[in-house]
Amino acid sequence: MGFDVGDVPYNPDGWGPPDTPALPYLPRRDGASTSHNVPFAPFSRSDKLGRIADWTRSTNFLNPSVRSGNSRDAVFDFALDDSAALAAAADNDSSFRLVDGKPPPRPKFGPRWRFQQRPQLPQRRDEEVEARKREAEKERARRDRLYNLNRSSATGAGGQGGNRRDAPTLKSSVEIQPEWTMLDQIPFSTFAKLTFSVSDPAEDLLVCGGLEFYDKSVDRINPKNERRLERFKSRNFFKVTTTDDPVIRRLANEDKAVVFATDAILSALMCAPRSVYSWDIIIQRVGNKLFFDKRDGSQLDLLSVNETSSETLPEAKEDINSAHSLAVEATYINQNFSQQVLFRDGKKLTFDEPNPFASEGEEVASVAYRYRLWKLDEDTHLIARCEVHSVTDVRGQRAFLTLNALNEFDPKYSGVDWRQKLETQRGAVLATELKNNANKLAKWTAQALLAGADMMKLGYVSRVHPRDHFNHVILSVIGYKPRDFAAQINLNTSNMWGIVKSIVDRCMKLNEGKYVLVKDPVKPQVRIYEVPADAFENDYMEEPLPEEEQVRPPVEDEVPDGIAEAGAEGEVIVVGDSAGEGEADNDISASVA
Repeated sequence: MGFDVGDVPYNPDGWGPPDTPALPYLPRRDGASTSHNVPFAPFSRSDKLGRIADWTRSTNFLNPSVRSGNSRDAVFDFALDDSAALAAAADNDSSFRLVDGKPPPRPKFGPRWRFQQRPQLPQRRDEEVEARKREAEKERARRDRLYNLNRSSATGAGGQGGNRRDAPTLKSSVEIQPEWTMLDQIPFSTFAKLTFSVSDPAEDLLVCGGLEFYDKSVDRINPKNERRLERFKSRNFFKVTTTDDPVIRRLANEDKAVVFATDAILSALMCAPRSVYSWDIIIQRVGNKLFFDKRDGSQLDLLSVNETSSETLPEAKEDINSAHSLAVEATYINQNFSQQVLFRDGKKLTFDEPNPFASEGEEVASVAYRYRLWKLDEDTHLIARCEVHSVTDVRGQRAFLTLNALNEFDPKYSGVDWRQKLETQRGAVLATELKNNANKLAKWTAQALLAGADMMKLGYVSRVHPRDHFNHVILSVIGYKPRDFAAQINLNTSNMWGIVKSIVDRCMKLNEGKYVLVKDPVKPQVRIYEVPADAFENDYMEEPLPEEEQVRPPVEDEVPDGIAEAGAEGEVIVVGDSAGEGEADNDISASVA
C-alpha cells in the first residue's frame, strides 16, 4: 500500500507554488479529495512560524463574548494568537541582558552571626593593658570630679563656671612679694620679632675641668639590645650660679666684660617664647657690670617633662607622674646617662685648671667649663660659662660632645611606645618629643651652640615598667650636629641673640641694685621686678622642702665636707660647701639609694 501525497499544485512559470494558490485538498481513504474551510495563516520569511493547531485553547476564555459558532475551527484560528508577537519580541530582546535585581544571599557568618559565635578557647588578656585601662578610668573620673568642683565653686562665687579649665593651675616659680616694684613687662610676641647677629668666639678665655672619652659602642644600643641605666652615687654634679663662680669673679675684676652669665641662664632667656612653666632669673647691677644669677633651688636646675604637651599631668605632688616628680626623675636620668656612655678606664683630657668647684680628692662628673666671650656691641661684651660633657676623636681631630637624655615615663601620655617605634619610626618619636618638650630640647640645643660643641648626643631612656620610676633602661643613642638640629627644630640663632641683647639693653638702663625677671605662670610674658638687696639670701623658695628632701646635718666623721648625702631613691639633693664662702653652695648631686 503506497503513500498518497495528494494533489500538489504545479507551477509551470517558476519555482514555488503558483500565484493563485489552490485550495488544499485532503486525501481520503476512498481516493476522493474534498476541500474544507481550512484557514491559512500568511507569513513572511522573517516571521517565526507558530503552532499548526492548539488543541488546548479555550474559545470562551479567549473571547468570552462569542457564545456560538463552530468551535472546531477555533483550534486553527490564530487571529487572536499572540505567538507571532511573542516570537518577534523574543527576537528583539535577544540582544539585551537581564540584570539580576535580587539581593545577594546573606553570608552565613555575616554581622548578624558575628556576636553569637563564641571562641573555642578563652582569650588571655594582658594584665598590663588592663591596669592601664583602670588607671585611665581613675584619672578620667578624678578630672571630672575636679572639673565639677571648680565649676561649682566658681558658679557659687558668681563667676563664669563654664569658662574654667580642668587643667591644673600653674604656680609662679617665686612668690611675688608686696614690697616688690614691677618695672617692666615684655610679651613674648615682642621677642619673636627680635634679631641680632653675633659672631662666635675665636677662642676660649679659659677652660677648666676634665673630660672622659665617649664610648662609641653605645651608638649600637637599640630596643632589642637595651642597656640598664647605672647609678653613679659617688660622682658629684655642680650647678653653681654666676656670682658664686670664682673664675667669673676673677674675670670681672680684670674687666674682661660687663655682662656675666651661664649657659643655663642664657638658654632660658633665648628659648623663653617656648616656655610654659614659670621660671625666674636674678639680675644684679653692680657698678657698670651686669650679673645674671639663679636662685638656690631654682627651676632652672631641674629638667621639665611634657612642658609643652596638651596632655595634663597629675597635680598631686606625691604622684610619680606629677610635674615635680618627673622633673626630679628626668634630672637624675640625665646625670647618670651622661656618665654611663663614657669610658671609665681612668684616661682623661685635662685642661688649664681643674674643676673650680670640687674639693681636693673629690670624685666629680666628667665636665669641662669653657669661659667664652661674645661681643654684643662696641661697649658691651658678655662672658658665659659653658659646659661640655665628653670628648671623642673624629678623623684624628678632637671633638667636644654634650650628653642629654630624653625619658619616657608612660606611653599613654605621649601616644608613642618607644620600644615599638624607635627602630622603625624614629622620626615620629622625635617629632612627638619636639611637640611635648619643645622648650627643653631648644635649651639643650642652645647650650650646645653656646659651648661650641661639635656634636650633641640624645639618649632615649625609658622606665622598666610604667609604674617603676627607680629603674630605667637605655633604648637608643642618636647624635646630631647642633646647627643642623637647630635648623630642624626651627631655632633661629639670630632671634636667640636678639632676645638676649634686648634684655641686656633694658637692664643696663637700670640703677644699681637687685632685680628679678619672672616668667608669668599663665600669660606668655616676662616681668621685671625691683627687689630688696637682701632678697633670696636665705635660700628663699616659694614653699619649704618636704622633710625627706631636706639635707640633714652631717654627723661627725660620717660625711666629708662637700659630699652629698645619699637620700631617697631618685632624689636630687642640694648641698653646700662648708669650706668655701658659698662658692659651691648650689651643688646638685643625684643620690640614689
